[in-house]
Amino acid sequence: MSVPGEGLAKGLAVTLKTMTRRSHTQQYPDVAPELPPRSRGVIGLLAENCTVCMLCARECPDWCIYIDSHKEEVVVPGAARPRQRNVLDRFDIDFSLCMYCGICVEVCPFDALYWSPEFEYAEYDIKDLLHDKDHLGEWMATVPPPPAHDRRGEPAKEETAAARKAAGPAATPRAAGPGPAARSASTPGVRPPRPARPGPPAASAAPPVDSAAPPAASTEPSAQPAEPPEASGATE
Repeated sequence: MSVPGEGLAKGLAVTLKTMTRRSHTQQYPDVAPELPPRSRGVIGLLAENCTVCMLCARECPDWCIYIDSHKEEVVVPGAARPRQRNVLDRFDIDFSLCMYCGICVEVCPFDALYWSPEFEYAEYDIKDLLHDKDHLGEWMATVPPPPAHDRRGEPAKEETAAARKAAGPAATPRAAGPGPAARSASTPGVRPPRPARPGPPAASAAPPVDSAAPPAASTEPSAQPAEPPEASGATE
């Protein structure tokens, strides 16, 4: 059976308990908030790296990226014919549709899109949330530098490739790993390779011929001597 006023007493107890604690309220916008280093605020564009591969526009689940381009011929000295390259004309992102999933940043193969922690770009008109190529390029100044590599971790692939290229052919080759039979035997669920089938037996050599032995007698019938031709005239 509940006592009348029990809930009110519990509520006042919680209030009195929190009144003695220090407040953690951030005085925004007077004080800028401390955001995590990988915060997703706005997307910046490095137009020099964009090759108009259209991967970001095709993978975007909201279809909020719009790209236009044209082709130009580039004359390469010594080449048989001029080459063609894509020139970026338009790159717009509609942040009124963007869901900030980051797929476009992840699938870009040439690092043309980056996350910026800036989030103060609210507009009075929803049409102004469509950022063009120049506006996206301005956000690159707010992109933080990448974190330092862990010294205890493995070196980056770029560093390994650069060191191998600088060492040249004199670099020590990597130790050869186990053969395919050993790898397949150590890997569970993998059948070892089938041994090679033995080839046909080699033809036996002919026995040596003894030059001192008499020649073997021939079993073929000897040829009959030819009969003399009959005289053309009869003898009386």
